[in-house]
Amino acid sequence: MRVGFVEWPENLIADSDQWLSLAENLSKANVDILVTNELPFGPWIASTPDFDPRMAEHSIQCHRAGAAALERLNIPAIISSRPVWEGKRLANEAFCLEGGLIKHLHTKQYFPAEFGWYETNWYATLSHEFEPVVICGVSVGVLLCTEVMFNEHARHYRKQGAELIVVPRATGRAVKVFQTAGEMASIVSGCYVVSSNRVGSGSNGPTFGGKGFACGPNGDLIDMTSPEKPLAVVELDIALVKEKQKSYPCYVKELA
Repeated sequence: MRVGFVEWPENLIADSDQWLSLAENLSKANVDILVTNELPFGPWIASTPDFDPRMAEHSIQCHRAGAAALERLNIPAIISSRPVWEGKRLANEAFCLEGGLIKHLHTKQYFPAEFGWYETNWYATLSHEFEPVVICGVSVGVLLCTEVMFNEHARHYRKQGAELIVVPRATGRAVKVFQTAGEMASIVSGCYVVSSNRVGSGSNGPTFGGKGFACGPNGDLIDMTSPEKPLAVVELDIALVKEKQKSYPCYVKELA
């Protein structure tokens, strides 16, 4: 099972020259599952503190066109996230595009509130689910960006039979803290952890740090993207996951 992960540029527009170049690179990679960065299409709207319904709708339209472009890649399964209306705010929905169909995976529930990432002003949800979904025969859990900081959810996914945890991100230049969080998520879950990130800067937004990464079930860093290598691929060994999930610290139970 080949899983691809990326660093894609800020304000990526479906069918632009930039997108066509990325798509050509992907066509040569022969991946079974592609993990994109968080909210990969259009501008990073949460860089401004004030919610704007017109910008929210623009982001939805960018991602609608983006989903169509992703489908044309003809990759068996693609895991990404998109904005959708939930009441008077947006929800950040992780989804899977598989067999031409979009399947809901998870809704983001942990949001930063600081310069460049005013997400609490833009996104909300009533959802509380953290449940894995089988994709291409692999049990997959999703932690959207900041959610990887909370190891209880990685542990929960392991208890629910997850084998792969994906972490679409839109994080800044402090990459090491997210890499460490990803390594810890893999250690406590025994899962592979695969993360993609945004890269570059918008006109009024933060600078995104790139460096998608993949960690093995023992927490070791396997590979990382870079400006020279914006797409990387990891081969999953599910037998290794099953073995690791029987060992320390995965088997340790919390006293009731």
